[in-house]
Amino acid sequence: MNEVVEALRKIEDNYKLFQQQQFSFIRALEHTREEAHDLIRPVSSIVQVECYKDNHCYNATDRRVLNMFISICRDLRCLCYRLEMVHPGDSVTKGILDKCKVLLNDSNDLTAIRATYPHGVVNYLSLDEARNRYGGVVSVIPIVIDNMKEWITYTKRYLLPNASCGLANKGTPTRQAPPAGNFAAHTFSRKQHIGQSEEKKCQRCNYEDTRLKNKPPWRPPGKHP
Repeated sequence: MNEVVEALRKIEDNYKLFQQQQFSFIRALEHTREEAHDLIRPVSSIVQVECYKDNHCYNATDRRVLNMFISICRDLRCLCYRLEMVHPGDSVTKGILDKCKVLLNDSNDLTAIRATYPHGVVNYLSLDEARNRYGGVVSVIPIVIDNMKEWITYTKRYLLPNASCGLANKGTPTRQAPPAGNFAAHTFSRKQHIGQSEEKKCQRCNYEDTRLKNKPPWRPPGKHP
């Protein structure tokens, strides 16, 4: 589990670098779409980005940022299969991974997906770009990363044995309750001691306590006529 957590952290670091170059990514798509004479349809799949890069990209800067996007998607795809190897999971985790696999499929249509708060990738696009061209392709990576985080959190909490709790409970000393037979005697002795202490305290203060004046004489516990 620690290995996949570290792998996801590295992918997140790479994605943060890619986020800083989102404007360059959009411009690279614009340039390659112009070269491909494909300005009408939206960028709707990962394989479409690969096709632009391989066949219509003549700028080193554009090629580099398109490669970053494709590389992150490839790393996430590989991580999906590593997560399956960590734990077979249940219906919840299988559903999460299936969703990730569909999103990362090369030919999957991404036009309908949108990353929402706290992700602001769509907000950096113009209204036309977000609605008709690039809203889906910029949303796929953050959505998949969120799903993988959810998988890890759920698996740690519900599916993996929590040995640390057992060790903590084993090493923590527990207080033993007093024997049942001595509990009543201990309670009675304590009440008697408290009553005597209050009486002595009132005598030291040199005033008459009405509670003590009207207090009936002490009798041992039990039935009385």
